[in-house]
Amino acid sequence: MKQLAARVISTCFGIGYFPVAPGTVTSIAAVLCYLFIPGLRELSVLLLLVLLTAFAGVWSGSVMEERYGSDPSIVTIDELSGQWLALAALPAGILPALLALAFFRFFDIAKPGPIDALQRLHGGWGIMADDLLAGLFANLSVRGVLLLLPLLHLPSSL
Repeated sequence: MKQLAARVISTCFGIGYFPVAPGTVTSIAAVLCYLFIPGLRELSVLLLLVLLTAFAGVWSGSVMEERYGSDPSIVTIDELSGQWLALAALPAGILPALLALAFFRFFDIAKPGPIDALQRLHGGWGIMADDLLAGLFANLSVRGVLLLLPLLHLPSSL
């Protein structure tokens, strides 16, 4: 029962089994949920979900590592949590959401500096911590781009 629960939670109800780029597919699903479920755009709700998925990911990721080895690709709850953090408190609109997706995937895949270091933490902590930091970096990057757009005489909302 513990294995089944960990598998369902860690794979985001099976999205992690997508045959190509399951992390990206989960990130896209997170953005779509954010865009089409209005309650998710409320900061308190979104941050609560980030917190809940982070703790669920630490537990379920640890269980999955015992069975499948270090940071199995089917575990995608870390992308869900990190992507939602990337979207937290951004202005509403398609442009900020797409920028958050692009920056989050960049930081999650490239793993610059401290993101890579966090991935080396033991068990589910390593699975989750690097994606949460990638989400934070993505969020700050989107804010920077949105601040620069008016200076370049480009619209900051779509």
